[in-house]
Parts: sequence; C-alpha cells; structure tokens
Amino acid sequence: MTPTELPPTIPHAAARAALLWGDAPALLEDGDVWSFNQLWARCREAASALLVRGVGEGDRIAIWAPNSREWVVAAVAAMTCGAAIVPLNTRLKGREAGDILRRTNARMMFTVQSFLGIDYPALLSAEDVPDLAETVLLDSDFSAFLASGQGGEDAGVDAALARLTADHLSDILFTSGTTGVPKGVMMTYGRVIPQCGVWIGNTGLSAGERYLIVNPFFHSFGFKVGWVACLISGAVIVPMPQFDLASARDSIVRDRINFLPGPPTIFQMLLAEKEREDFDCSSLRGGTTGAATVPPVLVERIRTELGMKDIITAYGMTECVNITSCRPGDPVDLIATTCGAAIPGNEVIIAGEDGQEVPRGETGEIWVRGQGVMLGYLDDLEATAEAIDAHGWLHTGDVGTMDAQGYVRITDRLKDMYISGGFNVYPAEVEKLLSNHPAVGMVAVVGIADERMGEVGKAYVVLRPGAAATEAEMVAWSRENMANYKVPRSFVFVDDVPRNASGKVLKTELR
Repeated sequence: MTPTELPPTIPHAAARAALLWGDAPALLEDGDVWSFNQLWARCREAASALLVRGVGEGDRIAIWAPNSREWVVAAVAAMTCGAAIVPLNTRLKGREAGDILRRTNARMMFTVQSFLGIDYPALLSAEDVPDLAETVLLDSDFSAFLASGQGGEDAGVDAALARLTADHLSDILFTSGTTGVPKGVMMTYGRVIPQCGVWIGNTGLSAGERYLIVNPFFHSFGFKVGWVACLISGAVIVPMPQFDLASARDSIVRDRINFLPGPPTIFQMLLAEKEREDFDCSSLRGGTTGAATVPPVLVERIRTELGMKDIITAYGMTECVNITSCRPGDPVDLIATTCGAAIPGNEVIIAGEDGQEVPRGETGEIWVRGQGVMLGYLDDLEATAEAIDAHGWLHTGDVGTMDAQGYVRITDRLKDMYISGGFNVYPAEVEKLLSNHPAVGMVAVVGIADERMGEVGKAYVVLRPGAAATEAEMVAWSRENMANYKVPRSFVFVDDVPRNASGKVLKTELR
C-alpha cells in the first residue's frame, strides 16, 4: 500500500473504510456482524458523547478492557475528538493501573464490570485518581453512553475530524523499563499509519479477509497491526477477548478465518488439537509470528497442516511497531531463523559498543531509525535520550546479527527483560513491586527457561532481620499485587546475592 493511499489518522481510516466498503462486513463478534457503515456510525455516536463532555485535544482517555467491538468504538471516538488513548493491560492490579491513570492525567476511562472473574472498578476503589472524572462500563453502560451525545449526525464530529492531523498524539502505550518504572511510549498517527501500511503489504491482508485477533488490543500487535490494519485494508475484525484453544478452533471453523497471527505457542497448540481431533482449517491463508525462535519444522507444519501458506516472522516493539519483517515467498529456513530485514521506511544496523556498525555476521545491539520510531517517553526526557540518540537511532536493547542480505537474527537481550508467555517482563519492575512486601529486605529476579511459557521468573529474596516468609506466601502476595505474568514461579530465600565491586547484583551468576 503506497503512502498516498493511506489515511492520515486512525479515525480517518474508519471514515474511509465506510466510504470504500460501506455495507461489507467490518466486525464479527458473537455471531453479530457490523458493516463498515455501522461501525463508523457507532464511532461517531461515541465521539459526539465525548464532545458533549468537553473531551478534546490534549486529553487522555484510558481503556482497560478485553478485546471487543466496544473497545474499537471507544478508541476511535476518543481519537476523533483529538484525545490520545491510554490502553491498559487487563492483567494489571489496582496499584499498577492507578499509577498509569495518575501519570497520564486520564480524564475518562472505559472499562468493564467483570472479566475472568475480576471486578475492575473494585480494583481501583482504593486508588486516588483525581483527574478521572468518569468511568464508563463497556459491558453495561455503553448504550446509555452512546445515547448521551447528539447522535451520529453531530456536525461537531465532522469539525473535530477535520482538525485531526498525522502529527497528533494517537496513543500512549506503557512498557516497563530497566528502572522498574513503566514508561509511556508516545506515538503519533504519522508514525503508526505508514507502519501499518507496510505490514499490510508484507502479509497480503486484504478486503473481506477475516482476521482473528487473539493478541490483546492493549498491545501494538492487537491494536495497530490488529484492528487498525483491518480498517485500512478492509479486512474483517474478529476479536477474541482471551486466547482459548477451543474458542479459536471453533472460530476458525465457524467464521471461516483467513488470517491468524500470534506467538509460536498458539500454532503449536492448534497443530496438537488438529492431531487430536481434526477440524476444518481450509479457510486459513496467512499470519505472522515472532517474539521467539521458530523451529523450521514448525513453519513447515503451519504451512502444510494448517494451510497457512503465507506465514511470516517479524520483529517490533512498543517503541517502534515494525522493525524488520520477512517477505511472502521467503524460504522456510529464513522465516524460521530470522525476523526478516528492515521494512521500507526503516534503517536497521547492528552496532558495536563504540556505536559503529559492525561487519555483517558479527554480534551487536540492534538499532533502528525511521518513520515508526516513537515520539518519546511521556514526561521522561532522560529515558528518551537514553533510548534515542542524537542521530535518531533507537537503541532496542536486543542483541543480534545481520547477514549479507540484511536479515536479522536476535540472539540475546542487553537488558534483563525476559518473555513469559508472549509478555515482556522486566525484573526491575517486579523487584520494585516485591520490595513493598513487609518481609523483603532485598530481592533479585531473573528469567529462567520454561518449556510451556518460554521463560518464567525466579526470585532470590533476602529477608529483613527477624522477618519470616514462605514461598507459598510470596506467590500469593505477588498474585494480589501484580499482573499474573509478572509473578515469579519460584522464590529462593538467601542470605545475600552475588554483587560486583560497585555493589551491583550479578544477575549472570544468579542465572
């Protein structure tokens, strides 16, 4: 898709989709189908309801909810008004969510009463969020919220849309940092939309194709190269609130799914399910995977047994949605052993410790520069300067090599971050949360290999003098105070942890 064919912003993409595809299916959920016209009409109604409340440029609107059609409507509506959205991970606890709401000065939040047995409003009941004027429940209040505006024909919506440009802030997605404090990644439409356009070209996603979005909307994968890519390409959004093997299998069969991205574990589970009890996956055409090394035999099986002939691997991060990608037609071993080459609009190099590009085949840090690199971290000039140097290079913190054709292999991570079940976990953040436990004097967390999750956390705890705790108590406390993917799977109580001369904990020795 050429840049001239792309809409300038995400709300413009929704309006353009209604013009181009009108009554064609745009969204399929629980058997209900919305056309592109219906989807844009509901976005306009929601935008009008926000305008009545005075929402406009510079405001931040939080969304703390599982994937759903209402999530898309709320996001597009807030953006139409000129506000930036702040998507929150559904696994966060009240303390974590409250911190993000305060730091973004979010004036409104869209959430749900309950998801997976969690009462979201109750989680925030003890949090002081002075700027949060209103909370709308997507699973019970949304119809009343839509009716509170002046309707889809509100001329104010057209005026707001006309003011919106590619340079406006689109979203603030939070990613944890090595300091242990989650950082808000600020993106503009001009950074997001071109990246989506390239991704659509590489995956071949096209109008009418049904895209099962199992990646969460609070993540770039489910949001930007998820439902936003559907609005731009004319594909059908099929949201899944949480990945569930039986539900995914049933949706593939019932909804005739064509496109399915996800981490390798999802495809391994589908292949095992198909061996156990065969199901019709003849509609599947393509998808993307990444975030881990993919065995060549798995790529071959995804192609032959699931019928996904256009499966490719790609690499991105919150700070730059797409960095590298394989291309359709690339050989299996290249798709399996690399994360592709720099996408159009990006420059990618492997840099040595001296900041110079290393010869091809040698190891160094992956750097990227180009259209998709974030504007910066919210209210954190120091962290922004550490991440993006004076020449515009984003230092990813990932270590890898590049071959003669420009294809990148990720071999390690400079940072201590590990990936558990597809989620990035930052030990410093987990350590900071664990330090709130009254018995903990000091703690060091490392990621260790796990067959099912990829990696899981292991915490080494030095107790305070006179304090006592058990592993079961630490696990239970952690589950109360942090998202489940951050909870260490094991706790080891030690008298001290290994350190270097300057007192820094030697994580390598702990591993």
